[in-house]
Amino acid sequence: MTAISSSTSQISPVNERIYHQSNLLGDWKGTSSQGNQPVEFKVINIRGTQAQVEYTHNGHTDRGFGDVNGATISFGDVTIGTRNGSQAAFEFSTGSAKWTAILSKQSSTTDQNKLVGNWSGFSRQNGQVASVQVVSINGLDAQVNLTVNGVLHQGTGTVSKNSIMFAGATISSTDGSNGNVVFTVGHNTYSVPVTKAQPSSSSSSVNKLA
Repeated sequence: MTAISSSTSQISPVNERIYHQSNLLGDWKGTSSQGNQPVEFKVINIRGTQAQVEYTHNGHTDRGFGDVNGATISFGDVTIGTRNGSQAAFEFSTGSAKWTAILSKQSSTTDQNKLVGNWSGFSRQNGQVASVQVVSINGLDAQVNLTVNGVLHQGTGTVSKNSIMFAGATISSTDGSNGNVVFTVGHNTYSVPVTKAQPSSSSSSVNKLA
């Protein structure tokens, strides 16, 4: 098991590779097909087959744990699923009553910005080496240069809160300083701890709000 999004999320590399379960993490908002009522569904973390969620409807919020099944989460009478991590299909069903909604993931700029930078590391446990340059993040798209054991991959990755999926690898960090790169070589999955290179600064009094 490996941490993917928040410090309390645990998603297996197999489920991430097949279902991209980390795409479900985040704050989803939209309106119902019945009455155009606002709907909000937050997936706080995923631990194996359970997800900690908050479901807000009709001005009321239900909190608890939903069941994770592939790329969907069921919580009481509702089910949510996503393929691309930006839009989700949402369904309410109980007895003969049924309605649906299309929810959009709300961006989390603060979390995303933590991933921008140069990351590198080496695993003494498995001998693997990885380095990642997250050049920029725009919404759910990240420009990434990933080097694993000397092989360079360049392109656009998909952002989900504190993680980026790119070229079959997952780059994640909860604090913006330390993280992990999980990738597959052949039939084996490896995890390499990485740290972010801190940019040199000639002044410690920079106004970060400027």
